[in-house]
Amino acid sequence: MEHTKKITNILTKFPESLLIGIGGSLMAIHLTLFWRDEDIVSVCLFFLFGANVWSLLKEKRHSLNLESGLFSSILGFLLLILVFINSIYQINFTILLALSPLISAFSLALIASGFPGLKQYWLELLTICFFSLRTLIPFIQRIDISLITAKFSYLLLWYTGFDVSRSGVLLNLPTGSVEVYSGCSGMVLILDTLSLAVLFLFMFDLTWKQKIVVPSVAAILAFIINGIRVCLMAVLVAEGDKQAFDYWHQGDGSLIFSMITAFIFCCFCWFLLSRNQRKIQQITDN
Repeated sequence: MEHTKKITNILTKFPESLLIGIGGSLMAIHLTLFWRDEDIVSVCLFFLFGANVWSLLKEKRHSLNLESGLFSSILGFLLLILVFINSIYQINFTILLALSPLISAFSLALIASGFPGLKQYWLELLTICFFSLRTLIPFIQRIDISLITAKFSYLLLWYTGFDVSRSGVLLNLPTGSVEVYSGCSGMVLILDTLSLAVLFLFMFDLTWKQKIVVPSVAAILAFIINGIRVCLMAVLVAEGDKQAFDYWHQGDGSLIFSMITAFIFCCFCWFLLSRNQRKIQQITDN
Protein backbone atom coordinates (compact mmCIF):
# COMPACT_ATOMS: atom_id res chain seq x y z
CA MET A 1 0.00 0.00 0.00
CA GLU A 2 2.78 2.38 0.98
CA HIS A 3 4.70 1.43 -2.17
CA THR A 4 1.66 2.26 -4.32
CA LYS A 5 1.30 5.60 -2.54
CA LYS A 6 4.94 6.47 -3.30
CA ILE A 7 4.45 5.67 -7.00
CA THR A 8 1.31 7.82 -7.06
CA ASN A 9 3.18 10.74 -5.47
CA ILE A 10 5.97 10.44 -8.05
CA LEU A 11 3.46 10.44 -10.90
CA THR A 12 1.45 13.37 -9.55
CA LYS A 13 4.17 15.78 -8.45
CA PHE A 14 7.05 16.64 -10.76
CA PRO A 15 10.09 18.83 -9.99
CA GLU A 16 10.17 22.21 -11.67
CA SER A 17 13.46 21.39 -13.42
CA LEU A 18 11.89 18.35 -15.12
CA LEU A 19 8.94 20.42 -16.37
CA ILE A 20 11.30 23.08 -17.70
CA GLY A 21 13.33 20.39 -19.46
CA ILE A 22 10.23 18.92 -21.11
CA GLY A 23 9.03 22.39 -22.13
CA GLY A 24 12.43 23.28 -23.60
CA SER A 25 12.53 20.01 -25.55
CA LEU A 26 9.06 20.66 -26.98
CA MET A 27 10.07 24.14 -28.10
CA ALA A 28 13.20 22.75 -29.76
CA ILE A 29 11.13 20.10 -31.57
CA HIS A 30 8.64 22.60 -32.97
CA LEU A 31 11.35 25.07 -33.98
CA THR A 32 13.13 22.23 -35.81
CA LEU A 33 9.93 21.21 -37.61
CA PHE A 34 9.27 24.77 -38.78
CA TRP A 35 12.90 25.19 -39.80
CA ARG A 36 12.80 21.87 -41.70
CA ASP A 37 9.81 23.17 -43.68
CA GLU A 38 11.79 26.38 -44.38
CA ASP A 39 9.00 28.37 -42.75
CA ILE A 40 11.09 31.26 -41.42
CA VAL A 41 8.05 33.33 -40.44
CA SER A 42 6.70 30.52 -38.25
CA VAL A 43 10.12 30.10 -36.64
CA CYS A 44 10.28 33.79 -35.71
CA LEU A 45 6.67 33.93 -34.50
CA PHE A 46 7.01 30.72 -32.48
CA PHE A 47 10.15 32.08 -30.84
CA LEU A 48 8.33 35.33 -29.94
CA PHE A 49 5.22 33.54 -28.63
CA GLY A 50 7.39 31.06 -26.72
CA ALA A 51 9.38 33.89 -25.14
CA ASN A 52 6.14 35.59 -24.10
CA VAL A 53 4.79 32.39 -22.50
CA TRP A 54 8.11 31.87 -20.70
CA SER A 55 7.95 35.44 -19.38
CA LEU A 56 4.38 34.97 -18.13
CA LEU A 57 5.27 31.73 -16.35
CA LYS A 58 8.41 33.22 -14.84
CA GLU A 59 6.42 36.05 -13.26
CA LYS A 60 4.04 33.71 -11.42
CA ARG A 61 6.24 30.61 -10.95
CA HIS A 62 6.20 30.93 -7.14
CA SER A 63 2.39 30.95 -6.99
CA LEU A 64 1.82 27.96 -9.30
CA ASN A 65 0.40 24.76 -7.85
CA LEU A 66 2.57 22.02 -9.38
CA GLU A 67 0.56 19.02 -8.26
CA SER A 68 -1.29 16.88 -10.75
CA GLY A 69 -3.55 13.83 -10.60
CA LEU A 70 -2.64 10.32 -11.73
CA PHE A 71 -5.12 10.35 -14.64
CA SER A 72 -4.06 13.87 -15.71
CA SER A 73 -0.38 12.92 -15.68
CA ILE A 74 -0.92 9.75 -17.72
CA LEU A 75 -3.11 11.59 -20.25
CA GLY A 76 -0.53 14.38 -20.52
CA PHE A 77 2.29 11.93 -21.19
CA LEU A 78 0.20 10.04 -23.77
CA LEU A 79 -0.46 13.28 -25.64
CA LEU A 80 3.25 14.14 -25.50
CA ILE A 81 4.10 10.71 -26.92
CA LEU A 82 1.70 11.45 -29.78
CA VAL A 83 3.50 14.76 -30.41
CA PHE A 84 6.92 13.05 -30.36
CA ILE A 85 5.77 10.30 -32.75
CA ASN A 86 4.32 12.91 -35.11
CA SER A 87 7.58 14.89 -35.03
CA ILE A 88 9.62 11.78 -35.90
CA TYR A 89 7.43 10.14 -38.53
CA GLN A 90 5.72 13.29 -39.90
CA ILE A 91 2.25 11.75 -39.91
CA ASN A 92 0.30 13.18 -42.83
CA PHE A 93 -2.47 14.63 -40.70
CA THR A 94 -2.65 18.39 -41.12
CA ILE A 95 -4.83 19.11 -38.08
CA LEU A 96 -2.45 17.19 -35.80
CA LEU A 97 0.60 19.00 -37.16
CA ALA A 98 -1.11 22.41 -36.99
CA LEU A 99 -2.34 21.94 -33.43
CA SER A 100 0.85 20.30 -32.20
CA PRO A 101 2.11 23.39 -30.27
CA LEU A 102 -1.27 23.73 -28.52
CA ILE A 103 -1.42 19.99 -27.74
CA SER A 104 2.11 20.21 -26.30
CA ALA A 105 1.24 23.18 -24.09
CA PHE A 106 -1.99 21.54 -22.91
CA SER A 107 -0.16 18.27 -22.15
CA LEU A 108 2.55 20.03 -20.16
CA ALA A 109 -0.08 21.94 -18.16
CA LEU A 110 -1.85 18.65 -17.37
CA ILE A 111 1.39 17.03 -16.20
CA ALA A 112 2.27 20.06 -14.09
CA SER A 113 -1.06 20.84 -12.41
CA GLY A 114 -3.80 18.50 -13.64
CA PHE A 115 -7.26 19.49 -14.81
CA PRO A 116 -8.05 21.64 -11.73
CA GLY A 117 -4.85 23.63 -12.29
CA LEU A 118 -5.44 24.42 -15.98
CA LYS A 119 -7.03 27.74 -15.02
CA GLN A 120 -3.58 28.87 -13.83
CA TYR A 121 -2.36 28.72 -17.42
CA TRP A 122 -5.37 30.19 -19.25
CA LEU A 123 -3.38 33.14 -20.63
CA GLU A 124 -0.45 31.01 -21.73
CA LEU A 125 -2.75 28.46 -23.41
CA LEU A 126 -4.68 31.27 -25.09
CA THR A 127 -1.40 32.69 -26.39
CA ILE A 128 -0.38 29.35 -27.91
CA CYS A 129 -3.91 28.93 -29.26
CA PHE A 130 -3.57 32.15 -31.27
CA PHE A 131 -0.26 30.94 -32.64
CA SER A 132 -1.85 27.62 -33.61
CA LEU A 133 -4.47 29.53 -35.59
CA ARG A 134 -1.65 30.73 -37.85
CA THR A 135 -0.51 27.17 -38.45
CA LEU A 136 -4.00 26.36 -39.76
CA ILE A 137 -3.24 28.41 -42.90
CA PRO A 138 -4.32 25.63 -45.33
CA PHE A 139 -7.79 25.78 -43.78
CA ILE A 140 -7.94 29.56 -43.30
CA GLN A 141 -6.97 30.08 -46.94
CA ARG A 142 -10.39 28.73 -47.80
CA ILE A 143 -11.55 32.23 -46.86
CA ASP A 144 -10.83 33.57 -50.32
CA ILE A 145 -10.39 37.34 -50.57
CA SER A 146 -8.68 37.17 -53.98
CA LEU A 147 -11.37 39.27 -55.68
CA ILE A 148 -11.08 42.05 -53.07
CA THR A 149 -7.27 42.02 -53.40
CA ALA A 150 -7.53 42.12 -57.20
CA LYS A 151 -9.89 45.11 -57.06
CA PHE A 152 -7.61 46.97 -54.65
CA SER A 153 -4.48 46.28 -56.72
CA TYR A 154 -6.33 47.34 -59.86
CA LEU A 155 -7.17 50.69 -58.26
CA LEU A 156 -3.55 51.19 -57.17
CA LEU A 157 -2.26 50.50 -60.68
CA TRP A 158 -4.93 52.65 -62.29
CA TYR A 159 -4.32 55.63 -59.96
CA THR A 160 -0.56 55.43 -60.55
CA GLY A 161 -1.05 55.75 -64.31
CA PHE A 162 -0.84 52.18 -65.63
CA ASP A 163 -3.04 51.06 -68.50
CA VAL A 164 -4.70 48.24 -66.61
CA SER A 165 -7.98 46.37 -66.82
CA ARG A 166 -9.49 43.73 -64.58
CA SER A 167 -11.47 40.60 -65.33
CA GLY A 168 -12.43 38.92 -62.07
CA VAL A 169 -9.15 38.10 -60.33
CA LEU A 170 -7.13 38.67 -63.51
CA LEU A 171 -5.16 41.93 -63.82
CA ASN A 172 -4.42 42.76 -67.45
CA LEU A 173 -1.65 45.08 -68.62
CA PRO A 174 -0.92 45.67 -72.33
CA THR A 175 2.02 43.25 -72.34
CA GLY A 176 1.03 40.70 -69.70
CA SER A 177 -1.50 39.50 -67.15
CA VAL A 178 -1.35 38.19 -63.59
CA GLU A 179 -3.93 36.16 -61.70
CA VAL A 180 -4.54 36.86 -58.03
CA TYR A 181 -5.19 33.38 -56.64
CA SER A 182 -5.92 32.57 -52.97
CA GLY A 183 -2.24 32.09 -52.07
CA CYS A 184 -1.52 35.70 -53.06
CA SER A 185 -4.72 37.18 -51.66
CA GLY A 186 -2.95 38.35 -48.49
CA MET A 187 -4.58 36.06 -45.92
CA VAL A 188 -1.21 34.66 -44.82
CA LEU A 189 0.32 38.10 -44.34
CA ILE A 190 -2.81 39.35 -42.57
CA LEU A 191 -2.73 36.36 -40.22
CA ASP A 192 1.00 36.84 -39.51
CA THR A 193 0.49 40.51 -38.65
CA LEU A 194 -2.57 39.70 -36.53
CA SER A 195 -0.36 37.25 -34.62
CA LEU A 196 1.99 40.11 -33.78
CA ALA A 197 -1.03 42.21 -32.78
CA VAL A 198 -2.28 39.50 -30.41
CA LEU A 199 1.18 39.22 -28.89
CA PHE A 200 1.24 42.99 -28.40
CA LEU A 201 -2.17 42.90 -26.70
CA PHE A 202 -0.98 40.20 -24.29
CA MET A 203 2.24 42.00 -23.40
CA PHE A 204 1.01 45.55 -22.73
CA ASP A 205 -1.87 47.22 -20.91
CA LEU A 206 -4.11 49.01 -23.40
CA THR A 207 -7.52 50.64 -23.32
CA TRP A 208 -10.47 48.74 -24.77
CA LYS A 209 -10.51 51.10 -27.77
CA GLN A 210 -6.83 50.44 -28.44
CA LYS A 211 -7.47 46.68 -28.19
CA ILE A 212 -9.85 47.09 -31.12
CA VAL A 213 -7.65 49.51 -33.06
CA VAL A 214 -4.43 47.45 -32.88
CA PRO A 215 -5.69 44.27 -34.65
CA SER A 216 -7.68 46.43 -37.10
CA VAL A 217 -4.55 48.36 -38.07
CA ALA A 218 -2.61 45.07 -38.35
CA ALA A 219 -5.13 43.56 -40.77
CA ILE A 220 -5.54 46.71 -42.88
CA LEU A 221 -1.78 47.33 -43.06
CA ALA A 222 -1.09 43.74 -44.15
CA PHE A 223 -3.82 43.95 -46.80
CA ILE A 224 -2.41 47.21 -48.22
CA ILE A 225 1.20 45.95 -48.30
CA ASN A 226 0.09 42.75 -50.01
CA GLY A 227 -1.88 44.80 -52.55
CA ILE A 228 1.31 46.71 -53.37
CA ARG A 229 3.10 43.37 -53.75
CA VAL A 230 0.48 42.18 -56.24
CA CYS A 231 0.96 45.41 -58.21
CA LEU A 232 4.69 44.75 -58.37
CA MET A 233 4.02 41.20 -59.61
CA ALA A 234 1.76 42.55 -62.37
CA VAL A 235 4.35 45.10 -63.49
CA LEU A 236 7.14 42.49 -63.56
CA VAL A 237 4.99 40.12 -65.63
CA ALA A 238 4.18 42.94 -68.05
CA GLU A 239 7.89 43.70 -68.42
CA GLY A 240 8.67 40.02 -69.02
CA ASP A 241 11.20 39.86 -66.19
CA LYS A 242 10.61 36.27 -65.05
CA GLN A 243 13.70 36.11 -62.84
CA ALA A 244 12.65 39.17 -60.84
CA PHE A 245 9.07 37.87 -60.70
CA ASP A 246 10.19 34.54 -59.23
CA TYR A 247 12.39 36.33 -56.69
CA TRP A 248 9.64 38.61 -55.42
CA HIS A 249 6.94 35.98 -55.72
CA GLN A 250 8.44 32.85 -54.16
CA GLY A 251 12.07 33.70 -53.39
CA ASP A 252 13.63 35.66 -50.54
CA GLY A 253 12.01 38.80 -51.90
CA SER A 254 8.60 37.60 -50.73
CA LEU A 255 9.85 37.78 -47.12
CA ILE A 256 10.81 41.44 -47.56
CA PHE A 257 7.15 42.42 -47.72
CA SER A 258 6.54 40.55 -44.45
CA MET A 259 9.48 42.39 -42.89
CA ILE A 260 8.20 45.76 -44.13
CA THR A 261 4.74 45.03 -42.74
CA ALA A 262 6.15 43.93 -39.37
CA PHE A 263 8.42 47.00 -39.21
CA ILE A 264 5.62 49.48 -39.94
CA PHE A 265 3.31 47.72 -37.47
CA CYS A 266 6.02 47.78 -34.77
CA CYS A 267 6.48 51.51 -35.40
CA PHE A 268 2.73 51.99 -34.90
CA CYS A 269 2.87 50.00 -31.63
CA TRP A 270 5.85 52.06 -30.46
CA PHE A 271 3.93 55.25 -31.24
CA LEU A 272 0.91 53.95 -29.31
CA LEU A 273 2.99 53.03 -26.26
CA SER A 274 4.81 56.37 -26.35
CA ARG A 275 1.47 58.18 -26.49
CA ASN A 276 0.17 56.19 -23.51
CA GLN A 277 3.37 56.91 -21.59
CA ARG A 278 3.04 60.66 -22.22
CA LYS A 279 -0.55 60.59 -20.96
CA ILE A 280 0.52 58.76 -17.78
CA GLN A 281 3.36 61.24 -17.29
CA GLN A 282 0.96 64.19 -17.68
CA ILE A 283 -1.41 62.69 -15.12
CA THR A 284 1.49 62.10 -12.72
CA ASP A 285 2.81 65.66 -13.13
CA ASN A 286 -0.61 67.14 -12.49
